[in-house]
Amino acid sequence: MNTKRYLIQICLLGAVLLQALTSGAQPVTKVVGAGYFSLFLKNDGSLWAMGDNIVGQLGDGTGGPNVYTNWPEQIVASNVTAIAAGGFDFFGAYRDESLFLKSDGSLWVMGENEFGQLGDGTYNNTNLPEMIVASNVTAIASDGTYSLFLKSDGSLWAMGNNSVGQLGDGTYSDTNLPEMIVASNVTAIAAGEDHSLFIKNNGSLWAMGDNSQGELGDGMSEGYTNLPEQIVASNVTAIATGGYFSYFSLFLKKDGSLWAMGDESYGELGDGVSGIYGDGTFQAFTTNLPEQIVASNVTAIAAGGRFSLFVKKDGSLWVMGDNTYGELGDGTTDNGNYETNLPEPIVSSGVTAIAAGQWHSLFIKSDGSLWGMGDDADGDLGDGGAYSGINLPEQIVAGTPVYNQIFVELLSGGNVSLSYVGNGGMNYELDQSFSLSPANWVPQVTNPAGAGGVLVFTNTPNPATNNFWRVRSVP
Repeated sequence: MNTKRYLIQICLLGAVLLQALTSGAQPVTKVVGAGYFSLFLKNDGSLWAMGDNIVGQLGDGTGGPNVYTNWPEQIVASNVTAIAAGGFDFFGAYRDESLFLKSDGSLWVMGENEFGQLGDGTYNNTNLPEMIVASNVTAIASDGTYSLFLKSDGSLWAMGNNSVGQLGDGTYSDTNLPEMIVASNVTAIAAGEDHSLFIKNNGSLWAMGDNSQGELGDGMSEGYTNLPEQIVASNVTAIATGGYFSYFSLFLKKDGSLWAMGDESYGELGDGVSGIYGDGTFQAFTTNLPEQIVASNVTAIAAGGRFSLFVKKDGSLWVMGDNTYGELGDGTTDNGNYETNLPEPIVSSGVTAIAAGQWHSLFIKSDGSLWGMGDDADGDLGDGGAYSGINLPEQIVAGTPVYNQIFVELLSGGNVSLSYVGNGGMNYELDQSFSLSPANWVPQVTNPAGAGGVLVFTNTPNPATNNFWRVRSVP
């Protein structure tokens, strides 16, 4: 939690009691989006879910057609450290799976298991979390039909659908038990629709699976490979894979540059080339070699159904690609020209994490608040609304205001002048309360700090009643 410097100047006729406290609420720390559902973690290690639950992917013990929740629902109370989810609606056949890790390194799964993607040795769905590996798992990824995970020794494991070699085991046979693919040195994984990427500890990028749109980036645009193939020799630090009839890949290099390859029919690569004609028909393009999209300062990436998100070093959120359901969050939707093929800024600062589902986007701000935009037909956004989409960022879970509470108890009459040194450009609020048992804070004023972060509140409290005061930051 960030701590602000503060200076209190108090002029009283009597004594005061002064104490500084910090907030204890639980902010959101991680988020993932899938076909028509979403998962997130809070900093107490609790796992929450919202959206469609047709095959039990939320893990709450229910499931079936028209079973969903449009509010975040707690699934696991504590000790969850990582989450992954995959899924899409393939002409009415739902491929939805969730995975999570606990602090002891155990791997847990729930949802669809038609291809053995849960790795439990069966092909049976489960609507409750089921432990697959007891320890030493460090990273997870899923596309809904297959799963990847890493162990602490750097080994890469896979299970599930292998129809085009996406498991990378040299076959095209599915497996319903975890199978080791690479013995060591793997540091990051991503599972897209029918293709997989991973990074080794030397920064090299590797790929396997479908390559019909050039999404592997090996210079080919046809067929597939069932063994890992090196694409970039070094300096790769992050990867993301898209899907739902838009096969593409994104990666970051150590210098903060963003690179892309594969299908760009909807502008999802952000290179300004692809798009749609004025009559609404598609102008399909692909690139089968890595192409630089942004030269520097990119820190996080996410790939959705037909769109992409990225965050820059300044905390700004950028988007490109399909916007049929408002998933780009720019205030527009399908109007005959519903996409952008160049990066577009959506949020100017404060974004710390991003996730992309099939038709919706999610992001976390620095205060731990969770935001979403796009399709909400099955409650994917978790906003408690009428299952309708939104084309502007909407707060789903409130964050923890980063603040110092400054309590001043007046024991006798007098004027109080509070000078607070905060962060420039932020909004602050002066609150008062009659008591601390319990506190009932009443806002007095909200004003932004100046460029130097300094603001001054001056009030004349009633010593008989208005005994407690605090300054806090507000959105």
